Amino acid sequence: MISGPVLPPRAGGPPRQLVVLLHGYGADGEDLIGLGEPLGEVLPQALFAAPDAPARCAQNPFGYEWFPLDFERMVESVSIGMPLARRPVFDYLDDLWARTGLSAGDTFLLGFSQGAMLALHVGLSLPDELLGIVSFSGALVPPDGFGSVALPRPPICLVHGELDTVVDPGLTRQAAQALSVAGYEVGLHLSPGMPHGIAPDGLAYAARFMTDRVAAATA
Repeated sequence: MISGPVLPPRAGGPPRQLVVLLHGYGADGEDLIGLGEPLGEVLPQALFAAPDAPARCAQNPFGYEWFPLDFERMVESVSIGMPLARRPVFDYLDDLWARTGLSAGDTFLLGFSQGAMLALHVGLSLPDELLGIVSFSGALVPPDGFGSVALPRPPICLVHGELDTVVDPGLTRQAAQALSVAGYEVGLHLSPGMPHGIAPDGLAYAARFMTDRVAAATA
């Protein structure tokens, strides 16, 4: 079972929402758990959890990878690795839901870079609808059955830096189009002048998306 750092709800007491943060290639849970501080200000009843990926990173032994990347055959390595990587995340979510009494409908799945690709892939293949999915600097790798009536359609927030040279922001634009055509509610924000990372304006956009979803769910 994967594990990593956790931040309890800022308001104290049992959590009402769960935010699972999936880190990028070569990083770890500590790299994203800090987002629980600013996001906790607007989601004070949320528990934040940032698991480490299950394998040490081949390119950075101090970090982790959700699946191996072959930089000479990137598309193939992503398409092969993504379906294998989702099982540990499924199990992690099931464990969190069992321990907290929360469910998919209380949960945001948020990821950065490789973790964003996985957040979309996992979130779009779960049998129950998430509260929302947030992708920072990611890309869409559609799961089997994508767009079918058999799978729920959680709302999705896509954020990307306009000057990202690591993951092409065009991939997020393509994801927005594919998701919209498939009937998903999608928000897209491109951060001007931002390379591969999370800019303050992008984080603020995601925070508004998340608070709007919580407000709609509790109305």
